[in-house]
Amino acid sequence: MAEQLTGLAGDRVLLGRTSTAERVSDILRSRISEGYFPPGTRLSEDSIGGALGVSRNTLREAFRLLTHERLLIHELNRGVFVRVLTVEDVEDIYRTRSLVECAVVRGLGEPPYPLRQLAAAVAEGERAADEGDWKAMGTANIHFHRELVALAGSERTDELMRSVFAELRLAFHVVDDPRRLHEPYLARNREILRTLEAGDRHGAARALETYLADSLQRVVEVYRRRVGEDGAS
Repeated sequence: MAEQLTGLAGDRVLLGRTSTAERVSDILRSRISEGYFPPGTRLSEDSIGGALGVSRNTLREAFRLLTHERLLIHELNRGVFVRVLTVEDVEDIYRTRSLVECAVVRGLGEPPYPLRQLAAAVAEGERAADEGDWKAMGTANIHFHRELVALAGSERTDELMRSVFAELRLAFHVVDDPRRLHEPYLARNREILRTLEAGDRHGAARALETYLADSLQRVVEVYRRRVGEDGAS
């Protein structure tokens, strides 16, 4: 927790002079999405409030907002925890992703498309792979899909998917072999990028649909195995 709190203290500058619950929730959502707070982590009001320099009431409101987004859970007499997802949660996350991401790609209109940020996310994943940093690759993969959604040019869609992607990161934490999960999708990210560079949005949408179905199957397999292991212990 000390490392996470040090990172949060560095986020104080993002709050500006008018610290609000919305800004605090943005910071915590980003930290959850980046994997700083794994599922099941208890979030201490005193420690996090002190790191960010915000009041207890502001922090509680931020916790309430993130609980509404299904990222946190409040347990009576125990405190606030980062949520542990179920198999059903994972299936619903991917259902939402498929509906939104594929629709964005299919609806892009006529090329050329603004793909600079999407290409940057692919390059970020390649650097992580070269360094053997599979957690960073998972983050780069989420950045790729976030930039894919951003091609719609819709703030509402971006806001919707921001919390979905943060919730997705919670699912990745149960994967026992992150390299096996993330590495195959780097090539598929490149394929989607190149297909869009060629102006073939329908081909990119088909590739993305298969990609998401395969990823869902892999993550659900891990979840069900983990549930079985926990039940046997």
